[in-house]
Amino acid sequence: MVFDDRLRARIALEAARIMAEEGIEEPGLAKKKAVARLGVATQRNLPRREEIEAALLEHQRLFGQYDQPQRLARLRKLALEAMRFLAVFSPVLAGSVWSGSAGKHSPIRLYLYPHAPEEVIRKLLDAHIPFEEKSHSVSRDAETLAGQPAFHFHVDGVRVELLLLPHSWKSNKLHKQSSALAGGGIKELERLIGAGVGSKPA
Repeated sequence: MVFDDRLRARIALEAARIMAEEGIEEPGLAKKKAVARLGVATQRNLPRREEIEAALLEHQRLFGQYDQPQRLARLRKLALEAMRFLAVFSPVLAGSVWSGSAGKHSPIRLYLYPHAPEEVIRKLLDAHIPFEEKSHSVSRDAETLAGQPAFHFHVDGVRVELLLLPHSWKSNKLHKQSSALAGGGIKELERLIGAGVGSKPA
């Protein structure tokens, strides 16, 4: 049992390092990479999402204590600018920029609720913002949608990910790998920024 606990902790720490240094946002993907790199043969008793997120915050506290708060403040200000620009689509900031664990390669992740993807495309084209078309999957309760539109672009060297959701899902909680997907809108982000550097969501 002690060995299992140590292995879980080791995997969680390696996954956290991967997220912080390689810009991977999903704990599940980081865990898979950590398991492969550590040569772990068993798939039993692996760390949960919450354990990896806690390890990521500890990693940031230990290794990013000098520049991480300033980096986070810059990312949140960029996120707020993007959200105001996209306000008509009721943007929600999620991921590490919202939670406060953003690393040097972390993207700004925004969920949007347009009536149609073409509305977002038109908004980006009118502003002469070059973007890449992607896709993503998301779940709500027992319903999972695959191949949802997504658009990525860069602002001041930071990747911004726009993940589109059905307009009918607006104001509903999302789920990612059975965990609540936390996030906040423009007013919530303004409050975070106003609370000072390094503030965490309540």
